[in-house]
Amino acid sequence: MKALQYSAYGARPAVTERAKPEPGPGEVLVQVAGAALNPLDVKIGAGYVKDFFPITFPSVVGTDLAGTIERIGPGVTGWSIGDAVIARTDPTSGGAVAEYAAVPVANLAAAPATIPLDLAAGLATTAATAFQAVVEVAELKPGQRVLVHGGAGGVGGFVIQFARKAGAHVITTVSPAGAEIAKRLGAHQVIDYTATDFRGEVEHVDVVIDPIGGDTEVASLDVLSSGDLLVALNVPPDVERAAERGIRAEFVFHSTDAARLAKVVAAVDEGVELIIDRTVPLADAAWAFDHVAEGHAKGKVIVQP
Repeated sequence: MKALQYSAYGARPAVTERAKPEPGPGEVLVQVAGAALNPLDVKIGAGYVKDFFPITFPSVVGTDLAGTIERIGPGVTGWSIGDAVIARTDPTSGGAVAEYAAVPVANLAAAPATIPLDLAAGLATTAATAFQAVVEVAELKPGQRVLVHGGAGGVGGFVIQFARKAGAHVITTVSPAGAEIAKRLGAHQVIDYTATDFRGEVEHVDVVIDPIGGDTEVASLDVLSSGDLLVALNVPPDVERAAERGIRAEFVFHSTDAARLAKVVAAVDEGVELIIDRTVPLADAAWAFDHVAEGHAKGKVIVQP
């Protein structure tokens, strides 16, 4: 089969031939309809996160996929050949950007009925991370005010929508190119971070959800008060610095959970929107990887084997 593979840390991945995987105990073999690329894939390939997610070369790129079950491994119950599914593999295993992938059933959920199967791959990390941040960590309540950075990004767009579903007042920072996306997704206030300091536009919020970190995290403390919450999605926050102001800081370390994936699928079938930057064939997957690495994708980049 064809797959996009890393050959070494720091090397550009390439589409090559490799053996079709066999499903082991507790796994199914999925014929991949679509695979979504994430910034994490870029970090893994560069070796930036090898202390957390070491890989063995050659390694197939990607964690997020959607497709149909072709074979069922030993000990698997509750799934049938032909079932449409979405999944997120372990980052150390990868395997998504390929024609076939072996996936543990613990990482599997039935695909949504309301969007094309190949595009559903875009939900597995970004939507589930946003759900984890908004619903499980922040536990947003009706009437609370939340500031979402990067509201037109892969995770940020879902954060806006889940925060709106929770009844929160949503403020977001975006570039000019992302303003219309953020408005369409339901942000009440959209701030162009290239033109203004958000601290001059936001008096106070109860929660900040930050997928950026660095200087953005530091500045975000200025719009929070004692007892408020900073939720970091990119890198662990400076807990001590936040605590000096009485602010609680939490880091969302995303891990796959089939039950959470199922809740995300239900939300999509109820109207949560998936933003697609573009779709590309597997032959152009290396170019798509570069596009994600540049950091300018607005929504998900989907590879179609």
